[in-house]
Amino acid sequence: MPKNTRPDHVAIIMDGNGRWAEERGLPRAAGHKAGVERVREIVRASSDMGIPILTLYAFSQENWKRPAEEVSVLMKLLDFFIDQEAKPMLEQGVKLRILGHPEMLPASTFEKLKKVVVSTARNTRLTLNIALNYGGRTEILDAVHAVVEKARREPSFMAGPEDLTEEVFSSFLYTRGLPDPDLLIRTSGEMRLSNFLLWQLSYSEIYITKKFWPDFTREEYARAVAEYQQRERRFGDVTV
Repeated sequence: MPKNTRPDHVAIIMDGNGRWAEERGLPRAAGHKAGVERVREIVRASSDMGIPILTLYAFSQENWKRPAEEVSVLMKLLDFFIDQEAKPMLEQGVKLRILGHPEMLPASTFEKLKKVVVSTARNTRLTLNIALNYGGRTEILDAVHAVVEKARREPSFMAGPEDLTEEVFSSFLYTRGLPDPDLLIRTSGEMRLSNFLLWQLSYSEIYITKKFWPDFTREEYARAVAEYQQRERRFGDVTV
């Protein structure tokens, strides 16, 4: 059975901060704060393991439905993370990309994000994609709109519908220029995609752990990667 090398692209649905806090009799904000610390560890672990692309699902479009106080805490923690990690990311070769519609975040946060994206644009050791105000269906619709608009402005772009291949369509997604995730990790034991990277995860290997995100350590991450390396990826083909 052929084995995989280390994944080139890992995507993580970071879930369970609130439940982690509730189990300990703490406010949900404490879980989100612990989750931010775990992000730091997993970003560094990715770099140490030689994984070149890491995508983290940080804030979905649906997360705006949470209580206003909790959303406010999340925005403050995002600000804190940017302030604390902007310089280390630059120094450690991390390139930051934002997936979604970050312009809907608080203006000061959005401006900070843009500055870090620009300052780290030439880094090559690790590409860190953070999905913020992200929705998988919205991403696909945005790509459709962009394709239609380009075809309208540039009639030579497509001679007919058959020219719209998977490769062409992928070039209009938020993740354009990047390979699809090899491995999707979801913490907290939930068994759903939650509107995350619906196009890109078509053939990703999936690893589910019951550990809440604040308990997802470097060691657990290494176990997920090791399991991925033992799997056989057939992409719809039969076993050879």
